[in-house]
Amino acid sequence: MKLKLLAPLLGLLLTAPPPAVVFVNVNVVPMDRERILENQMVVIRDGRIAELGPAGKVKVPAGAQQIDGRGKYLMPGLAEMHGHLPGPNQSPEVADSFLLLFLANGVTTVRGMFGFPNHVKLREQVARGEILGPTLYVAGPALSGQSAQNVEDARRMAREQKAAGYDLLKVHEGLSREVYDAIVTTAAEVGLPFGGHIPNAVGLPHALKMKQSSVEHLDGYLEELGEDERKIPQLAALTREAGAWNAPTMALWQNFFSGESAEALRRRPEVKYMPAQMVGQWEQQRANQLQNQPGPEELRRMLALRDKMLKGLRDAGARLLLASDAPQLFSVPGFSLHREMQAMARAGLTPYEVIEAGTRNAAAYLKASDQFGTVEVGRRADLILLDDNPLKDVANVARRAGVMVRGRWLPESELRQKLDQLAAARGAQ
Repeated sequence: MKLKLLAPLLGLLLTAPPPAVVFVNVNVVPMDRERILENQMVVIRDGRIAELGPAGKVKVPAGAQQIDGRGKYLMPGLAEMHGHLPGPNQSPEVADSFLLLFLANGVTTVRGMFGFPNHVKLREQVARGEILGPTLYVAGPALSGQSAQNVEDARRMAREQKAAGYDLLKVHEGLSREVYDAIVTTAAEVGLPFGGHIPNAVGLPHALKMKQSSVEHLDGYLEELGEDERKIPQLAALTREAGAWNAPTMALWQNFFSGESAEALRRRPEVKYMPAQMVGQWEQQRANQLQNQPGPEELRRMLALRDKMLKGLRDAGARLLLASDAPQLFSVPGFSLHREMQAMARAGLTPYEVIEAGTRNAAAYLKASDQFGTVEVGRRADLILLDDNPLKDVANVARRAGVMVRGRWLPESELRQKLDQLAAARGAQ
């Protein structure tokens, strides 16, 4: 199968929805707090949750599509809060395939964290229903030591990105403190949040003081800790007081520090969905990493310290997001978010806390709690129907019966068929 056939294959998902869809006799995981609402009826109209209540009290509208929810669990769709979207040099088919991979894994919202002009257009195409995909929030091109070398550059780029329609500013490595502070003041002037890395010259305490909205990859924390784990509660409390969010990308750092070979990582089943050229780049990147890494004992220490820092942030009540930085070094869009949930659980978070990071918390960060993140009347119908209770084990979030995005129901059988077609197309490259 040729890759160029992917676009029409994915386009089959864009059939007109019925006037209403009803999940019948389903257990609802509302994510407003840790609880299950048993034996509910959930009515979807015009892409929104129109009614929710006990079976017997909510009627099935005439002509509605009915989805049997007996023994199943309905939860909000997931948000990938540090993802990457294809750039302008990649084909539309690659973009379509990434959107499919997200949806097939229950990811209905993506915050793109390295922007290109085509991302604004893609966001609008999805919003208008021309392309089926997660709701997108897109950062602009990175503000780094190379792109913003002085205060004038920083101010100009921040204003240009606001005018271009990006949703946030992405700060990256190499910024001086003076340039970083210029980004902060200009971001406030133009009304854009800013988040990303912690430049070495800036440091974590200053970034928190300046109200950086999100910190990616636990950047800056291990540098502040050094060899002293006793600083964890202090840094966690500082983070909570600053109101900063953390997108920790734990599973990606496990890829970096695990010592696994490129061959072992390539054997992951989801890698078959990725373009061969990208996989080849990952293999070379991994080979280079393994030649320049510290020894196994130091790698294990750093991974353990990251786990302790994440748990310390949780214990302090600091705010957490679900993020995996896909596609990056064998982190396949959608699939990597489930690996991230497992990694956060292993660090000591409860299933509810992990899922909250990818649902309710994501909506709060994006100032869209009235739009998504919980199963409530009026919310966007971004939902996952599961075969088992996700609050028992985050692994159950991968046991899907189907996904709904903005009211469009995508049964698991149809999504699996699309994935099989994608794998066949990749194999034919």
